[in-house]
Amino acid sequence: MIRNFITVCLLLCSTVAYSKVILPCGDTTQTADSTQQKDVGDLLHTLFSKKADNSAPDKPKKINLSIVPTLGYTLSTGFAAGLSSVTTFYTQSNHKGQESVINAQAFYDSHSQQTFITQSNIWAFNDQIKFVTDLRATKYPDVTYGLGNASTQLQADNIDFNYIRFYQTILKKVSKNFYAGGGYNLDYHYNITEDGNIDNTVSAFKRYGESSSSRSSGINLTALFDSRTNPVNSLGGFYANAVYRDNFKALGSDAPWTSIQLDLRKYFRLSKNNNNVLAFWSYTWLTLSGKQPYLDLPAVGNDTYNNTGRGYAIDRFRGKNMLYLEGEFRFGVTKNGLLGGVVFANAESYPRSVIANIPKLLPAGGAGIRLKINKHSNTNLGIDYGIGTDNSHGVFVNLGEVF
Repeated sequence: MIRNFITVCLLLCSTVAYSKVILPCGDTTQTADSTQQKDVGDLLHTLFSKKADNSAPDKPKKINLSIVPTLGYTLSTGFAAGLSSVTTFYTQSNHKGQESVINAQAFYDSHSQQTFITQSNIWAFNDQIKFVTDLRATKYPDVTYGLGNASTQLQADNIDFNYIRFYQTILKKVSKNFYAGGGYNLDYHYNITEDGNIDNTVSAFKRYGESSSSRSSGINLTALFDSRTNPVNSLGGFYANAVYRDNFKALGSDAPWTSIQLDLRKYFRLSKNNNNVLAFWSYTWLTLSGKQPYLDLPAVGNDTYNNTGRGYAIDRFRGKNMLYLEGEFRFGVTKNGLLGGVVFANAESYPRSVIANIPKLLPAGGAGIRLKINKHSNTNLGIDYGIGTDNSHGVFVNLGEVF
């Protein structure tokens, strides 16, 4: 979720089992064999311990905490500082089964952007029920560029707003790897102001229906299939998540509208002798009826995990519908797993209608390095450099794999 940051991370505690922000539920949580692997914790131990004890491999703890301070700089945010923490634990008395996760993030930068996010995935009733919560409070000056595929950087429009999100979903295990349920979704933007396009043309925000606040309040119906070997860094398996959302004035929504999001991921391990993986990701976000508030429309980086569109800044493209496809090759650099690399390519489009002709695709691609943060969960710190169209390029940092 840390986008466009040149980042320095200091790992204070490196025993966390899963470090990805928002872990999707799945029936298996297998990880790669960590006996011969090395991570940042091993590096710190080697550098600062006079004598290493290698008599037995490390064992995951029943309760694990990871804290990562982050410093960075970008042209859009200025200097930024933040703190991320992840706590994992078991709810079953025998400390087995599915692991629950609580994540928290807080960031502040010199452009007065303030972000607080807490997300939790908590199992209950012998892992038959999962409570998924996403709570965010932000004061976030942002830049938008209009609607559709044809927007240019000359149409940059500075928008300032406060934002509160509350998503709560309850999932019930139906069968192996399959879950279904529903919940409540709230997106509330207020104190919205804009500067207007830098080329002095009328902004898309004003044409769409400028307002000082917007509220989307409704229910969701969710179906999930997850057979991945590891939700943080999978070596194989399939993931499919479908979310139908219906917003009602009776629940406080400014206007009624419905949408559906379909998230598909497939992983192929290329050899039993290494952890090289070919991964594919498809993300489709369609407006079925009604008119969504401008800031709730599909956009680059506005997916659940804020990871679509490496090669572009968040909100670089926006539209009524979103079609997205990405492929990535992940490979090891060192035999001990400490360093790895990726090459990736993606394409997206924001058509007014998926029935009519689809506009040209917006391509991007790049490469990156991976640093093993935790060998037990196979969690990496990813630092990627992506290049898109219209002279778009930058550094993208993520704790855990992008997908």
